[in-house]
Amino acid sequence: MTLQLETAADKTTTAEPATAGRRTKGRRAPKTGWKAAIKRDWRLYTLIILPLLYFLVFRYLPMIGNVIAFRRFRPGGNIFGETWVGFQYFQLFINDPSFWQAFQNTIILGLLTLVFTFPMPIIFALLLNELRSRRLKKFVQTAAYLPHFMSIVIIAGMILQIFSLNGTINQISQALFGTTVNFTQDAGWFRPMYISSEVWQTMGWGAILYLAALTRVDESLYEAAKLDGANRWQQTWHVTLPAIRPTIITLLILNIGTFMAVGFEKILLIYNPLNYATSDVISTYLYRVGLESSNFSYAAAIGIFESVIGLTLILSANALSRRLAGTSLW
Repeated sequence: MTLQLETAADKTTTAEPATAGRRTKGRRAPKTGWKAAIKRDWRLYTLIILPLLYFLVFRYLPMIGNVIAFRRFRPGGNIFGETWVGFQYFQLFINDPSFWQAFQNTIILGLLTLVFTFPMPIIFALLLNELRSRRLKKFVQTAAYLPHFMSIVIIAGMILQIFSLNGTINQISQALFGTTVNFTQDAGWFRPMYISSEVWQTMGWGAILYLAALTRVDESLYEAAKLDGANRWQQTWHVTLPAIRPTIITLLILNIGTFMAVGFEKILLIYNPLNYATSDVISTYLYRVGLESSNFSYAAAIGIFESVIGLTLILSANALSRRLAGTSLW
């Protein structure tokens, strides 16, 4: 009787894996691929419809108009130009001294912006991270963020008022030294005026991403550094900066990609013919020859040239970052 029970138990045990195997074979494996992903998460994918439409309408479709850089365009005629002229407009701006003056100013302002404007949000975020008073930290953050939300017209008006002949800086200079400087009409002062205002306007807003990255730094790393005798500066250099390095490199690559697109709106509002020697950049030069002079084909040729340089810079910066730092956008 005992032998029969053991035999029955063995049969039951042997049958269970077979039954489990049949149940597993009958169960359908989850579908994979982009169709299944869209069907499963279609509500999330609907959120990208408007951004895609924006880029399609305002970024990609206008690229068709670049054909007028190779065709003679006349207002009121064919939107794609009248006759094929090849590289005639490219030769025109290559031989134009005014263009190369604007190109030089763009390079110089781009370098100054990269050197002074890019590191300031990092420094500001590190300083804010050291504050222990929550109220003081919130106040400083709010005061630093405000310039970003102000209209560029208001910013330009403030710059012109502060640096004007009877402005705040000249009033202080008159009281202390008895001299004044006409900053707005002196070409030599345009670059310091522009860069200082750019730092003030972008420093607080640019620090947001770095502050977010600082919250992910492991506190145990600081404790280990303290045990090794590291001071606050050494902790910042060996713990904090390496932890936020991917964020720094990503934003640096993006800034290099927009190297040629120096602030058009601000420069247009604060420059004048007296300081064209240092203030006239490619974007403002395009505005004058394209819209004011209605030479659209010539402006399109310069725009393509500027875009090619920007694309080359961002690809080069991405490749160099991937090789040297191991971090890149793609």
